[in-house]
Amino acid sequence: MLNNIFLIRFLGFLALIGISLLLYSILIVPHPMQEVQPNEADTKTQVYSVWAIPSEDVTDRVKKLMGGLRLEFGGPQFEPHVTVVGAIRLTEDEARDKFRKGCEGVKKMYSATVEKVDTGTFFYQCVYLLLHPTTEVVEASARCCSTFGFNSSSPYMPHLSLLYADLTDEEKKKAQERAYILDESIGNLTFQISRLALYKTDTEDKSLKSWEKIEEYNLSTN
Repeated sequence: MLNNIFLIRFLGFLALIGISLLLYSILIVPHPMQEVQPNEADTKTQVYSVWAIPSEDVTDRVKKLMGGLRLEFGGPQFEPHVTVVGAIRLTEDEARDKFRKGCEGVKKMYSATVEKVDTGTFFYQCVYLLLHPTTEVVEASARCCSTFGFNSSSPYMPHLSLLYADLTDEEKKKAQERAYILDESIGNLTFQISRLALYKTDTEDKSLKSWEKIEEYNLSTN
């Protein structure tokens, strides 16, 4: 009789240990699938671009010109910039890492000179300041594009957009002429590129409401 009682108690003790271990494995030990799941922010890709930002005085001047054109021809508002790396899809971590490496390849401020006010064939190149493709301007883009692994289907055409819009050829010509009226000497402008910036730029969003600056790098003066 005593042996039976001892055996029952012993079996009950083993059962209690077994239940405790089971609860511990469920509540304390992470599920294997949870351990291998990456963070969503690390894997979600977005479209990014690298912009060269003019010095503040030139930025203010160009903004006034852009505002005057928008009043007459419409279009979304955006920051004055020269595209250095075109739209490329990456995760944010990848984009930040490549941006920092690309900036280290450029490092110093450089000059850009306007050739003329010109017009293009699509929304994002409606009316713009065409820049001289100097060695400094082209090399800055080439170095950053190399870091990002960005390969363009056409030769690099440095430009600073003044207006994003879907206009007829006649309207584009009027906007081009209007730019010279609003700022007579804009076609002779030479300015410093003082910063590079990483932007989130979903090209499907023509309202530009989703566009966002992610990071900025100040180029050195020497």
